[in-house]
Amino acid sequence: MAARNGRTVRDLRRGNRTAVLQRLYFDGPMSRFELGPATGLSSGSISNVVAELVADGLVEEAGTVESDGGRPRTLLRVTPASGHMIGIDVGETRVRVELFDLTLTELARAERPLEHHGYDVEIIVGHIRDGIAEVLAETDLAPERLLGVGIGVPGIVAHTPEQGAVVHGQTIGWDAVPLESLLRSTCGLPDSVPYFIDNGARTLGQAEMWFGAGRGARTAVVVLFGSGVGACLVTEEVEQGRSVEWGHLTVRVRGRRCRCGALGCLDAYAGAEALIDRWREEGGRPPEDTDEETALTAMIAAAYPPQGTGTDPVALAVLEEAAEYVGAGLSDLINLFQPERILIGGWAGLQLGTRLLPAVRRYAASYALRHPAERVSIDLGKLGPDAVTVGAAILPLADFFAHGGQRGTHGRGRHGERA
Repeated sequence: MAARNGRTVRDLRRGNRTAVLQRLYFDGPMSRFELGPATGLSSGSISNVVAELVADGLVEEAGTVESDGGRPRTLLRVTPASGHMIGIDVGETRVRVELFDLTLTELARAERPLEHHGYDVEIIVGHIRDGIAEVLAETDLAPERLLGVGIGVPGIVAHTPEQGAVVHGQTIGWDAVPLESLLRSTCGLPDSVPYFIDNGARTLGQAEMWFGAGRGARTAVVVLFGSGVGACLVTEEVEQGRSVEWGHLTVRVRGRRCRCGALGCLDAYAGAEALIDRWREEGGRPPEDTDEETALTAMIAAAYPPQGTGTDPVALAVLEEAAEYVGAGLSDLINLFQPERILIGGWAGLQLGTRLLPAVRRYAASYALRHPAERVSIDLGKLGPDAVTVGAAILPLADFFAHGGQRGTHGRGRHGERA
């Protein structure tokens, strides 16, 4: 039976379940009495929905709290073991696989370094397959209990009815790689387990907006610095975030050649790979036979050494120039989107931010229009280097909530989401 607005009774019931689950998830434990005002549902609806969720094992009691003049009220919370998600970060230096319970408590992790083979598709798929198998075996979790597998990747993710998620990663040599279909044929998970594959900057943005420095903001841009540079825009119209190829914004005409092949991209001046290359090109001495994280750490230490030791002027000059390029790039985001907050994350962003953030703020303000620049804050993300993995796990979790905590009732749709 359809309501006047076209929604069916099933839609209304699912929406009520979603409202209660999300409120308990973010603000619980809560009593039934508190859930009414928090969700806008009547006491009768709250009683019915809670009874369903308890019967489904999604909600459990979590003690009691005294009430004013009446019996103690029972507190409710989301049951941690009622669902599990896998989050995967296909990063620049490693593939990280983590298994979480419904409350995003990490239960197991596996890491595979990316060395000589780089982004060879077969190697990446094999690392993901082995990592999934390892975390499931470590926890003795049956694969069919997974709500889904979320994966953050570098590049643009498109979707086709035939192949699911297809990755266009120009900077890593991926040209329309049918990653979802490759994983389905390789990983051996049940067909009922969906894959959610998206740009790594968007998964970082998901994590920071749900649990980190972006929580409560209506408009924010979360930027990711690793080997390259990316960003995720979150607005009231794009609540789940949209990845933007900010790293390939042109910041210098006829400038350095970027990994994508174009000239003058921000990525060519601010990504970790470019910073280390520029240090070497200008006469610096990056450590040999090390990964990018170790080399960037050495570069920062050379530019900002402890008192009593000499500063490497080349490393310092490259990093100070990078701060201006980043500030100029952020000014474009400020002028275009007028966000409340800009958050800097990613392993390289967190390393660089402690040293460069004051200069980046100063340059962003000097290049941006005064009105939006006065209303934006620029800060580091709060979730650390695991934020991409956490955000990837949020993709199946958000889908689970959107369907009222019901699984196995719908097929895959856009962005790996189940319709």
